[in-house]
Amino acid sequence: MVRRTDTRRRMVASAAELFHTQGYHATGLNQLVSAGGAPKGSLYFHFPGGKEQLAAEAVTFSSENMADLLRSTLGAAPDAGTAITRVIDALGRNLADSDYRSGCPIATVALDAADSEPIRQACTDGYASWHAVLTEYLTGQGADPATAATLATIALSAIEGALLLARTQHDLAPLHAVGDHLRATFERELT
Repeated sequence: MVRRTDTRRRMVASAAELFHTQGYHATGLNQLVSAGGAPKGSLYFHFPGGKEQLAAEAVTFSSENMADLLRSTLGAAPDAGTAITRVIDALGRNLADSDYRSGCPIATVALDAADSEPIRQACTDGYASWHAVLTEYLTGQGADPATAATLATIALSAIEGALLLARTQHDLAPLHAVGDHLRATFERELT
């Protein structure tokens, strides 16, 4: 027997992938239910707020997964330059392996559904969590807190832009260019 929470988790995970690659408006209710392996009618049973609630929870799910990836990748690197290179490489592999359909796990939804307050807030919280992970890491690498926060903002903004360019151009060159620049910046700022 499938427990209610298993179905709900499956629906959130599959919705996260669909919203990641297709965006909010291009993903239909039937597709969400089908991809989640749930019976028809279960969307509103598990998510009384409908598609909007599911999207907000899917963004949170994606954000938490990315924060975990950032923590583990940064924590395993010997220095900040290597760390940012490994983050860029992981994002590039994900993008190329998805045939350039999967850039940032929340950007597509953030741009597509910014008029929804619950979704906008989930995106804001997601970006804030990534910023916090980077800031904490850079502070641990010797940057003062203000510099670490500024570097984290620059890194997130540059990586987001590079992912968008790489996705639209079907070319990882923008991502690698940003990675090289961030590596040099981190090495300069943290020595």
